[in-house]
Amino acid sequence: MSLYSKRGVSAQKEEVHTATKHLDKGLYPRAFCRIYPDVLCGDEQWVNVMHADGAGTKSILAYLYWKETGDVSVWKGIAQDAIVMNLDDLLCVGICDNLLFSSTIDRNKKLIPAEVLEAVITGTQDFFDKMKTFGVRITYMGGETADVGDVVRTITVNGTMTSRWPKSKLVTNENIKAGNVIVGLAGFGKADYEDEYNSGIASNGLTSARHDMLQKFYSENFHESFDNSLDESVVYIGPHRLRENVQYSIRNDKFSTTIGKLLLSPTRTFAPIVKELLQNHFEKINGMIHCSGGGQTKCLKYVPDNVRIVKDNLFEPPVIFKLIQNASKSDDKEMYQVFNMGTRLEIYTNEKDVESIISVGRSFGVDAQVIGRAEESDRKELIIKTSTAQINF
Repeated sequence: MSLYSKRGVSAQKEEVHTATKHLDKGLYPRAFCRIYPDVLCGDEQWVNVMHADGAGTKSILAYLYWKETGDVSVWKGIAQDAIVMNLDDLLCVGICDNLLFSSTIDRNKKLIPAEVLEAVITGTQDFFDKMKTFGVRITYMGGETADVGDVVRTITVNGTMTSRWPKSKLVTNENIKAGNVIVGLAGFGKADYEDEYNSGIASNGLTSARHDMLQKFYSENFHESFDNSLDESVVYIGPHRLRENVQYSIRNDKFSTTIGKLLLSPTRTFAPIVKELLQNHFEKINGMIHCSGGGQTKCLKYVPDNVRIVKDNLFEPPVIFKLIQNASKSDDKEMYQVFNMGTRLEIYTNEKDVESIISVGRSFGVDAQVIGRAEESDRKELIIKTSTAQINF
């Protein structure tokens, strides 16, 4: 049994998929989000989409960092995480404007004071204000904030995003086929619309990252930060403290940050890039996949049954994933199954259209490159080739 499983978490959400397998899959079963007829207005040429997600256990890392440093601004990043995990999923079905967002915040009032709530709520509006400058309009509809100390140890930050969208502007992944190439967008580095270096960690795999990276100091001093029924052998078993300095390089330039900053980098949104792609290159996009839960294996859920996905030119994993793997001793297969490993958005396109898509990403300061291709096969499969190994799924 993997450490991930021993901590009560499922990388592939097998039980969730089993529980929901009989639900209506919507109009386009391969679409990244479920798409339904327009029940709001009854127009056959429009659809309704509603999506729910959140920052997950990353909020526990924010709690530890805030308690250790006193830096309340870290909670603004958690607000962004909860938004982007909704927004970038919706981008993958072609929705990039006129969105509604409602937040759900559950807190233990004894541990989470008003200043934390204010930082989360203010951070939410600040993010929407920034996106508006790129033509991505999201209206903050409020939401529910509940004091439920009997339910949550610290705080959970989640949200729901919804939209009404024309059918003619949807990306449904139905056009993904053998012969397509895959353009990957990097989740790390510093985009032109970001204020500082982004580690690329996003908001998946943080339970493993937290326990594998951080020292026993945190279990001894912050009992509220983990499930106390877990075996001690899987709780905070790493070598690091949040304030520990880390060196990293970008194009041969050396920089310094901390373990806490790397683990808490806000999830990068690709909204400014995808907005331009959808407006000016819509016909070139055959499919899009957000490498969130399930990491680099996420594509298997959405591509056709008769293709083999080969990823043989993924970005070199940035420093955060190397630190996690060194601390956890996880093999490559588990790392690529749990984490995005630095490549967080896949765009399926035709070979002749590759350069125009890559150039849009790079124009926003986000690295983009061909990471692989779709091949004809008698069964659905995924092959990941790194510099040292071939991994089959």
